[in-house]
Amino acid sequence: MAGKDIVIMRQGELRRLSIIEKVFAGTITQIEAAGILDISVRQIRRIIKRDCKEGAEGIIHKSRGKPSHRAISKKIRQRVLKLCREKYEGFNPTFAAEKLLELDGIQISRETVRSWFIEEKIPYKVRKARPHRQWRERKQYFGERVQIDGSDEDWFEGRGPRCIAMGYIDDATNNVCARFYEYEGTIPAMDSFKHYGQKYGLPSRVYIDRHSTYKTQRKRTIEEQLANKRPLTQFGRALEELGVEVIYAHSPQAKGRVERLFRTFQDRLIKEMRLKGIKTIEEANRFLEYYLPIYNKRFSVRACKEGNLHRPIPAGLDLDGVLCEKTERALRNDFTVAHDCKLYQIVDNVRSRKVIVEKRLNGDLVISDKGRKLNYEEITQRPRREEVTSPSRPRMRWLSPMDHPWKKHSYKQMAACSRLENYKQKMAQVDKFSRLTP
Repeated sequence: MAGKDIVIMRQGELRRLSIIEKVFAGTITQIEAAGILDISVRQIRRIIKRDCKEGAEGIIHKSRGKPSHRAISKKIRQRVLKLCREKYEGFNPTFAAEKLLELDGIQISRETVRSWFIEEKIPYKVRKARPHRQWRERKQYFGERVQIDGSDEDWFEGRGPRCIAMGYIDDATNNVCARFYEYEGTIPAMDSFKHYGQKYGLPSRVYIDRHSTYKTQRKRTIEEQLANKRPLTQFGRALEELGVEVIYAHSPQAKGRVERLFRTFQDRLIKEMRLKGIKTIEEANRFLEYYLPIYNKRFSVRACKEGNLHRPIPAGLDLDGVLCEKTERALRNDFTVAHDCKLYQIVDNVRSRKVIVEKRLNGDLVISDKGRKLNYEEITQRPRREEVTSPSRPRMRWLSPMDHPWKKHSYKQMAACSRLENYKQKMAQVDKFSRLTP
């Protein structure tokens, strides 16, 4: 421990002391010392007076060892730590500082919260070091490329059912659109794309992974080979009809923007819904209508070039007729169509051999022929065939004779066996008689 005659100084203070000693020695003037220390001449004179009065201790700043006037009180610190342990459990320091200001009116820096977390050993999620990836330049226009993906996560933290978040993020601006669904499949993909198209328009390209919803693994049919077409899923067929180019990613890292979006959502959005008490998909989708504009305003960036490559939905286009499951079915001679284990009777007169069955997003079923909707009725119960019964008569059993052609071979075998048996019996009698005679 330092004694009373020992003065502890920092390196900057030692440098200042050496300059002041040179002023006392007359080596340099006060103006030259002020230039060397980059302070005013008046400040140099004040330091010299303090040094003459107090000695070397006059160089030390008077605020050292005293609490700062801007220091946060212990009462506020205890309240913040209590909120972070209970209300904001699992929040990282940055997100916790934002929520403290937004909901509790406590303005505090994230670094202060981080230092308190470390001192109190409060665990929080730390970002892992990223592996080296080659940087890819952003697209230049809004709507030039949109990355699409789904994320399966316990979004409600056990308060509700496990669900899927379908996310859309623009490559040029980071503009986000998202919705929650029960599963990741054709209908959720089409419904989410419909919402995106109605809000922003049809993008020029979409960047998606090789999930079975987006890319099929089946081989081309003969018709597709003759037409030089690749096999498509229902979602791929719908995008082709809308004129949207599809690009398939070969790895999750290739569509890193939407992957990082879900990582942010899994940290921030989950906690936001926890604070609101959201526990159903309907409530979550309503919350996204309020949350996403705020999110985009904060995290979106400006595109390199002005312009929007989103195309408005063409006037007169039946978007529901494109974003649906289309299946080609054979039209039977009795004007019935079988689909999904059900039978439908076509009311209109149709000359085609095949019709198109469309399963719409709202669950409706539409049967069309060359773009014309057909009227139909579902056959709920098929007529039963009446069985013709005749009066029962006793049935006579027919026995074939022994000389029947079917039994000729068997009859000869039976006759041969009977002769052999008679011969054995006669030989036994002869042997018995020979033993009795002398």
